[in-house]
Amino acid sequence: MTAAQAGAETAAAGARARQRTAALSVAAAALLVAVKLGTGLATGSLAFLAEAVHSGTDLVAALLTFFAVRVAVRPPDREHHYGHGKAEHLAALGESAFLMLVSLAIAFESARRLIDGNGGHDVDVTWWALTVLVVVIAIDASRALASFRTSRRYGSAALAANALHFASDLAGSVAVLIGLLLVRGGHPSADAAAALFVAALVVLAALRLAKQSIDVLMDRTVANADERIRAALEGARAEVELRRVRVRHAGGRHFVDLVVGVPLDTGVRQAHTLADRIEDVVERALGGADVVVHMEPTEAEGDIRERATAAAAAIPEVREVHNVRVMRLPDGYELSLHVKLPRDLSLEAAHGAVERLEQRVRAEVPELEIVHTHIEPLARMDWASAPTSDDTAVERAAIESAVKRYTGTAPLSVSFRDGEQGRVALVTVTLPGDQPLPSAHQHAGAIEEAVRERCPSLADVIVHTEPMGAEASSGQAPGVPGAQPPR
Repeated sequence: MTAAQAGAETAAAGARARQRTAALSVAAAALLVAVKLGTGLATGSLAFLAEAVHSGTDLVAALLTFFAVRVAVRPPDREHHYGHGKAEHLAALGESAFLMLVSLAIAFESARRLIDGNGGHDVDVTWWALTVLVVVIAIDASRALASFRTSRRYGSAALAANALHFASDLAGSVAVLIGLLLVRGGHPSADAAAALFVAALVVLAALRLAKQSIDVLMDRTVANADERIRAALEGARAEVELRRVRVRHAGGRHFVDLVVGVPLDTGVRQAHTLADRIEDVVERALGGADVVVHMEPTEAEGDIRERATAAAAAIPEVREVHNVRVMRLPDGYELSLHVKLPRDLSLEAAHGAVERLEQRVRAEVPELEIVHTHIEPLARMDWASAPTSDDTAVERAAIESAVKRYTGTAPLSVSFRDGEQGRVALVTVTLPGDQPLPSAHQHAGAIEEAVRERCPSLADVIVHTEPMGAEASSGQAPGVPGAQPPR
């Protein structure tokens, strides 16, 4: 099973769990409305009726949650590119408004009774009413816990709203129980006071839920998201310039937009690989985030050669830049370079691309007076084969002789490839590790020239240099599969 398939199955399982929890909430809310309303009418308790209304709002909330979750788990489509996660928060905002309106009405009636001195309002506190309250408290506690656990596990805002409502139901039911016990003990105003407490409790919960929903709908940034992303990239040693971070949250998932600066000479494939790595790091840091990375080139830095190479590589048609040379003349600097372009370009098109290259290089490196360019077609794939050892005995002997003359040791490996353009010799030699790079390159060049003089039939001679001791870690020359030590 691939990672994508595993992720899809996990998401599907989470969606089923959220829908199942929402359906159970609907059933529990409907049962509680019926029980509380019947008991409130039978006993005449305003607190009980307030709790019935409270549970009625929870029934509406649970229904909204049930349908919102069914919508929110739908995958993105042509009209909703970011999915349907905000449906949960729209439903939660509607629940909040409904809760506040009903609670204010109950609070008004409770205050009126308290002011009129008729708080008890002929409340008949029976043993079975108290028993019903105990059962209701147990149901409230169990469904609040179930909704809370599911909302935390799957990051569902609607289920979190349900858990909050059920928790307020639990507190309200306890308040009603205390109020009825006080009424039975001779304090008739306790029923209205309990109803007022429940109403205030619900209003506070609704305000808190509304604020959370509005934050999501207004795309308010996630707390500490910026710091978590920067820390994750630093921990992964992703050496990039993080220019902008934007994070929003909906439907239990983060959506992240990053703008990253990379060196001007970074190739398209390198940039794409780096973007994939950044996406993986941020996704793990935020737990399943949807990450989009936009790459921007940084300002060119370094010496003239480095800045010129970066500027030349930025031209879309350019596939390769090499043999870059800076020349210091009495009146300024000049630059020469070789540029490889696609083979299917005409000379006119290639010349136009190179003219744009020269203009850009002069703009990026104003110290340059003149830019000289050599145009080359990009080499196509060369089909090759490995010749037999007997067929390369003369070339092998010439190579071993040249290598011993310039390095004092035998070559580490020698191999040959017969391509469409002729035979190519691939040679690996060892030199002291502390030798300066220009000196090592000079030795390699001298070996190549000596071999070409002895074997003019060779199409090319490529000498790879390694520091002494590196050969112990590998049985063959790097980049030359099948290369064997000379015999």
